[in-house]
This record gives sequence, C-alpha cells and structure tokens, in this order.
Amino acid sequence: MRDDDLRPSDNIEDRRGMGGGFGGGGFRMGRGGLGVGTIIGLGLLGWVLGINPLVLIEGAQMVAGGGQPQMTAPQGRTGAPVDQTGNFVARVLGETEDVWSEVLPAQTNRPYVPPKLVLFSGATQSACGTAQSATGPFYCPIDRKVYLDTAFFQDMKRRLGGGGDFAYAYVIAHEVGHHVQNLLGILPKVQAAQRAASNRTEANEYSVRTELMADCLAGVWAYWMNRRHANIDESDVRQAVATASAIGDDRLQRAAQGYVVPDSFTHGSAEQRVRWLTTGLKGGSVSACDTFRTQ
Repeated sequence: MRDDDLRPSDNIEDRRGMGGGFGGGGFRMGRGGLGVGTIIGLGLLGWVLGINPLVLIEGAQMVAGGGQPQMTAPQGRTGAPVDQTGNFVARVLGETEDVWSEVLPAQTNRPYVPPKLVLFSGATQSACGTAQSATGPFYCPIDRKVYLDTAFFQDMKRRLGGGGDFAYAYVIAHEVGHHVQNLLGILPKVQAAQRAASNRTEANEYSVRTELMADCLAGVWAYWMNRRHANIDESDVRQAVATASAIGDDRLQRAAQGYVVPDSFTHGSAEQRVRWLTTGLKGGSVSACDTFRTQ
C-alpha cells in the first residue's frame, strides 16, 4: 500500500513516552499492582468470555491495589507525528477524514465529524476507562477518540500472523468505522439493546453485528481510497483478509483455550470478518454493511 500521497491528519494526540505506562504519570499502579502477564491474560479472558477486557483489568487493579486506580490524562502533543510509524497513522487517519467527508454525506445524508486519534505507549486514560496495549486498539464513543498503541502492529506480526501497511490501515479504519456508527446513531441503539438483552449470548450477538459492520465500513473506506489513489493491489487485500481471519473469535478462542464457544463471540468468526470486510471492499456501499439485517 502506498501512502506517500495521503494527507497527514492533525487530529492526532501523541501521548507516547509521556508516562502513560505502568508506574508512570498517566496510569499509576497502587501497591500490589498487576504485572503485564496478568493484564494480557485478563485481556484474552475478556475476549473468550465476551466481556470488555477493560472491566476485568480495572476490577483486578482495584483488588490488587486496595482501591480505585489513580488516573491522570496527560496532554499529548497534537498534530501529525514526524516519526515513520506515527506519520503513517496520521496519513491513514487523514485519508479516512477525506473519504468519509465525501462518502457519508453522499450515501447517508449525514455530515462527517472526524474523531481524534490518541497514540500511547503501554497505558493511558480514556473516557471509557484505562486504555491498555494488551486490550488492543479501540474507539471510545464518550470522548469520540480512537486509542492506539502502535506496538499492536508488532503483535499482529508475532501473534496473529498478520502484518503489512494495508493490514495496519485496516485496523485503524475499523476503529474509525465505529465512529461512523456513532455518527449514524447506531452505537447508542446497540448499547440500549444490550442493556435490555435477556442473557449474555443475546448481548454478545449485538456486539458481533456491530464489529462486523465496522469491518465492512473499513472495506468501504478502502474501496474509495483506492478509487482516489489506486494505491492498493491484490497482495494488500490478502494482507487485510489474513488479518481479519486471524482475529476472528474462533481463531482467538482456539489459540487461547483449545476449543471454540460460539455463544461467547463478541467480534465474529474468521469467516464472518473476512466476508464483511470484502463486502465493503467490493462496492464501497454503506448500505451494504447492514449486519443487523443479515449476517
């Protein structure tokens, strides 16, 4: 994937190296704080059980530290970073802004208001709780920010068998897809439906449909980016498809515990994630991403 002609976004808050990690000024562990291995284990457990890993991790921190975790939000440097990885993220974010500013009004008659993206190292504070590198990138609808520890890209290579610029761009575009869902009023409806769900399986089903739609919206973005720049090819698409497959709930559960529990899926199977990503890639249509109508 070529990114040299993509416009870097200034909607970046760079908290890397600003004391956001364990024992630093952003998230400070109390006496008896959790180790990194424990946090990673809780993150995997959250994926398996269909529970937001942030809930498990913060609960464990309270037990270990004897009280509420202390948090401060460092004021990150704003603007496009100059280092290679940070600048790549800024260019992908800029292209999401340029594409969605055209596509969202044209296809849904809704204006696009871009999110901010927070780069951090290890841990930092978000309006949705403590952002940890172990939980992976996520979008917080409360503060309308995407949180990303770029070390996740290295994890994609080592643990998930993914990697490559377009695969990394897909991860960012997926989180921006959640922002698009928020702008369309979908996320509040999903949250209300989950609260009204009669059991965990039903609540998880709403989560799966939400995540698959974000995969599809990432594909929509890639379709229009390629129309604008002709900057991805079949090998790039294979990278993204391999990543989507690797982070399917069935693959993650089998790797973590040796068997699969479909009722606990929160993001969708490998087959579902690949199918919805390619649905967006093929036609660039937001309406084709209605996972709540069909899976």
